Amino acid sequence: MSEGPFVREAGAADFQELVVEASRRVPVLVDFWAGWCAPCRMLKPVLEGLAREYGGRFLLVEVDTEREPELAARHGIRSLPTVHLYRHGQVVDGFVGVQPEGAIRQLIERHLERPGDALRQQALAALAAGRPEEAARLLRQALERDPEHPELPLELAEALLRAGRPGEARGALEALPANRQAEPAVQRLLERVALAEAAQAAGDPEALRRRLEQDPGDLEARYALGAHLFLQGRHREALEQFLELMRRDRSFREDGARRAMLAIFDALGEEHPLVQEYRRRMASLLY
Repeated sequence: MSEGPFVREAGAADFQELVVEASRRVPVLVDFWAGWCAPCRMLKPVLEGLAREYGGRFLLVEVDTEREPELAARHGIRSLPTVHLYRHGQVVDGFVGVQPEGAIRQLIERHLERPGDALRQQALAALAAGRPEEAARLLRQALERDPEHPELPLELAEALLRAGRPGEARGALEALPANRQAEPAVQRLLERVALAEAAQAAGDPEALRRRLEQDPGDLEARYALGAHLFLQGRHREALEQFLELMRRDRSFREDGARRAMLAIFDALGEEHPLVQEYRRRMASLLY
């Protein structure tokens, strides 16, 4: 039986409408449960209470697997309770078993519409189209509307970095609380900022090449040249410089060559062939 406008029951006949189509407007949490399942009976009132509290910002849809065994099988339900979160017609999150209310809130919050979302989507589209200045402007506006958004400061730093403004990118990241600055994603972005700052401070890359011709042991010149090459999109050449720097002195800039390579891997993405090749080569030096 329906528990009001924010809690509905669904079966095979109306699952498409109540879940898939509705998730194009708001997040939909689907609770697959059964009356014989004691953990289900513990979780059910928690989910229903959250649905009423959030007042329509997400919808809760309950599927009784005893009545709808084929629907449960179609969705791969093997353990109860299982909760799927739908957004834009797809399962994007979820959990199995009873979870603390706080953890469920966090899951829901990750997928709720936020005040700066429209500006954020415009900014990310501009960034993907190679317009980082426009993206940075839009992301600043989004942050004004939603200063607590967890992703906006990192995306603003990324846009500023691509716009050639590493100092401002560092400022955006260092304004984060200390616990967030320690997050791996923030640290990797700060490492890329450091590369951009090193390239800016060093000046002409050809002068750096001449310095290395005269003295291959000039570690500062090698680090700065690697940074320049990375910013120019010459990723293999950049990785070669940092790999050579690792061979010569692991302690330089507190393992700066290895950290620079990890930052480049992060920028390229794990599936990039250069990442796979240079991870192997880096590992051969480390071990």
